[in-house]
Amino acid sequence: MAVAMRPARATKGPAKCRRKFLRFFPKGFYDPKYIDWERGYKWEAHERWEEMLGRDSHRALIEEGNYSEVARRAVTIESRTNLLFSFEKMALRDAVKPRVGAKAFAEGLYEFLYARDSDQVRFERWCEIVAGLPRRQTRVLTWPVVTIFGFIALPDIHFFLKPMVTRIAAREYGFDFNYRPRPNWETYSNLLEFARTVSSDLRDLRPRDMIDIQSFLWVQGSDEYEE
Repeated sequence: MAVAMRPARATKGPAKCRRKFLRFFPKGFYDPKYIDWERGYKWEAHERWEEMLGRDSHRALIEEGNYSEVARRAVTIESRTNLLFSFEKMALRDAVKPRVGAKAFAEGLYEFLYARDSDQVRFERWCEIVAGLPRRQTRVLTWPVVTIFGFIALPDIHFFLKPMVTRIAAREYGFDFNYRPRPNWETYSNLLEFARTVSSDLRDLRPRDMIDIQSFLWVQGSDEYEE
C-alpha cells in the first residue's frame, strides 16, 4: 500500500525555524543563554505578579476600592520588562492615572483573567475596556497593551502579541495567521492556535509555557536574531 506523503511545505517552515532557534540556543529552552536572553526576565515578571498582584491580592484591592494601587502595581511590573514600546508604556500610565481609568483597568483586568465567561467574551470585553481608557495623545488600544498583562499573569494560557515580529514568524513558519490591526477575538484565537501548533511541534524540546513559545517566535521574526 502506498503511504501518503505530507507536502514538503508543511514541514519545511517548522524545520527551518527549529534549526534557527537551536543555532542560537543549542540546548533549546533549557540553554543558559536562552534563560539569560529571553526567558529569565519574562518569568521574573510573572513571579513579581504572583507576589504583588496575584488573584487574591487583586480581588482584595478592588474590594477596598484601591483601584490606583492595582494599576500602579501592574504598570510597575510591566515597566521592568522591554516588552512594550516606550510610547505604549506612556499611554498606559496616562490612561490609569485618573481614578476612572484606574477603576476600569483594575476591574476589567480581573474579569479578563478570572471571570467564568467564555474566552471570547472575556477577551472582547477586555478590548472594549482598554479602548475606553482615558487617552491623552497616543492610543492605548494596541495589541501589545491588550495582551501584555494576560501573558505576565497567566503565561500558561495567554500569549503576547507583537504584530510585526509575530507576522514575520508566522510567514517563516508557514502558518496562515489571520491578523487584523485592531484587537479582536478572531485574531487572538488564531494566535493561540498558532502557539499551540508550535508547542506541539516542539514537544520534544519540552516548552514549559507560552513564554517559551513567544520567545521561540521572537527569534524567528526579530531583527535581533538576524543571521
